[in-house]
Amino acid sequence: MARALLLNPYKATVRAVSSTEHEEVKLSDPTRNYRVLVLGGTGRVGGSTALALYKLCPKLRIVVGGRNREKGEAMVTKLGENSEFSQVDINDANMLETSLRDVDLVVHAAGPFQQAPRCTVLEAAIKTKTAYVDVCDDTTYAFRAKSLENEAVAANIPALTTAGIYPGVSNVMAAEMVAAARSEEKGEPEKLRFSYYTAGTGGAGPTILATSFLLLGEEVTAYKQGEKVKLRPYSGKLNVDFGKGIRKRDVYLLNLPEVRSTHEVLGVPTVSARFGTAPFFWNWGMEIMTKVLPSEVLRDRTKVQQMVDLFDPVVRAMDAYSGERVSMRVDLECSDGRSFVGLYSHKKLSVAVGVSTAAFVLAMLEGSTQPGVWFPEEPQGIAVDAREVLLRRASQGTLNFILNKPPWMVETAPQEVILGIYL
Repeated sequence: MARALLLNPYKATVRAVSSTEHEEVKLSDPTRNYRVLVLGGTGRVGGSTALALYKLCPKLRIVVGGRNREKGEAMVTKLGENSEFSQVDINDANMLETSLRDVDLVVHAAGPFQQAPRCTVLEAAIKTKTAYVDVCDDTTYAFRAKSLENEAVAANIPALTTAGIYPGVSNVMAAEMVAAARSEEKGEPEKLRFSYYTAGTGGAGPTILATSFLLLGEEVTAYKQGEKVKLRPYSGKLNVDFGKGIRKRDVYLLNLPEVRSTHEVLGVPTVSARFGTAPFFWNWGMEIMTKVLPSEVLRDRTKVQQMVDLFDPVVRAMDAYSGERVSMRVDLECSDGRSFVGLYSHKKLSVAVGVSTAAFVLAMLEGSTQPGVWFPEEPQGIAVDAREVLLRRASQGTLNFILNKPPWMVETAPQEVILGIYL
């Protein structure tokens, strides 16, 4: 089990790690030469994860998995001599299983996950008895993975699904906030709201663009006072204050897996998730798409890929101006009227997602995850006493990272009424 400091539920903050600091990695077996395969390692998310793992734990042997050998070998050059490239097509079962037989853990970052008919990588991991982490952001896929829990237990392998930045780090933040609220025994957590923002595509390219379009074809599931409600995608606009470096941004409802998982795991009766981007007209465009295009079109991966090919050059051009900042805010309201906020902001999504995913990988290698398939907020997935270290690693280089503070403390310009009382 990982030797981590217990996060005091009364603390208002978790110290972010600067880009020059390194949290000591205490692998469960320090004599073992661990090998980690990163599928999608030639893409932005997988490549960022591989680079983060290299920086956080140089002793790891990193295998970059992908279909393009030229891109893979270029990534290996960046990572140095303790890495190698493996040509892998996740749709080829034999090739996939062969690539997993010689590694200790596989990171599945080869999205998009929407509309995938099976959890092929997780199935192969169970068959080859290989630990597993994915960055899934699709509700159907995540709960299909969760349904394989008994098989993973029988194979004695630990597996984490939805373990990226959001969902992922946001789930752990929510779990810590709910635990802190309950520890005071003053009121029960009643409402949990996830709000996410990225500038443009966040530098993640076509994959995140395809994910966004596919999500527009999904009816939104939210929970209100314990009851499941269905809502139109990219509706329910809210103007959310993401604090310094980001400020106020509009966010819209999307069907994201952390809504259902935190509702079921943490027992919060009202849960929703929203997302917004910049420039602001991208939000208008996506809102219009949900009204004009039939959901069948937006759920068709072939048609969506055609749209991605059409829009990608324009989006990339705009990304050069909008940058790639990312922020997520978690709001918790309790029955006694108390409210708490968690906030994570980073100047580069392409870096933040890699650091966040790497934090989950290291927690698993340190022994934090039990056999089975788990969501990040489940204590069997990330042990309670390992959460502080995970959050500290994931928050390195952030513009702003806080946990369990009152809302007025994160506002861009809070107004003092009198004698330190703020509105």
